[in-house]
Amino acid sequence: AEAEEKVNIEVPVAMWDFDHCDPRRCSGKKLARQGLIQDLRIGQRFRGVVVSPKGTQPVSPADHDIVAQNGLAVVECSWARLDEVPFKKIASPNERLLPYLVATNPVNYGKPWRLNCVEALAAAFYITGFDLYAERLLSGFGWGHSFYEVNKCVLFVLPLGRHLIEKYKTCEDANAVSAMQEDILAELERSYDESRRTTGELNGEDLLVPNPNHHYEPPESSSGEDDVSGSDEEDKVETK
Repeated sequence: AEAEEKVNIEVPVAMWDFDHCDPRRCSGKKLARQGLIQDLRIGQRFRGVVVSPKGTQPVSPADHDIVAQNGLAVVECSWARLDEVPFKKIASPNERLLPYLVATNPVNYGKPWRLNCVEALAAAFYITGFDLYAERLLSGFGWGHSFYEVNKCVLFVLPLGRHLIEKYKTCEDANAVSAMQEDILAELERSYDESRRTTGELNGEDLLVPNPNHHYEPPESSSGEDDVSGSDEEDKVETK
């Protein structure tokens, strides 16, 4: 943790904050207090990657140069109040979704898709190849270290052989990330079907739940590519 504190994030990190959560518990506001993120005004453009529920493709390693040159931002708002967000006024040429990952924040621990602001930023940094930046952001939270570890442990139900984040990092581009996510969701479906057949019940948490922004259907009828970051306090979407 001491080494992480010394990491200097040399790209812009920003958010459009719509004040939908308790400021004492909001991960985005905590990053701001730590001097690790800047607030953007409505209408202010951001040329880097923006993790947003309005993205049309997932973040991927192909976004590395965009992040290196122009940084990373999130939209901080409530899942329940998306209709209030003027997305047209915060548009970016590089809006991205997040692939399937599991939250470890105190409000939504263990829930797929429901990442909060710092988890969304960290996930995007990891996937685009900036691991130290991801760890620097997470190091300011007592639970932050668990984000990477839990998304490795998810594979206890998946015979896929590798950490979720690390699997996405091996993908060449957004299409490959989408295909990887389809494989993961399909394997989860098979695993749960097998559990129901053999035991008549599911063991542990249900990790195959619909993405709250982009409804997931079984692999044979869905592209499966969509995802977003998710929630701080009241199901906040820091993209999601």
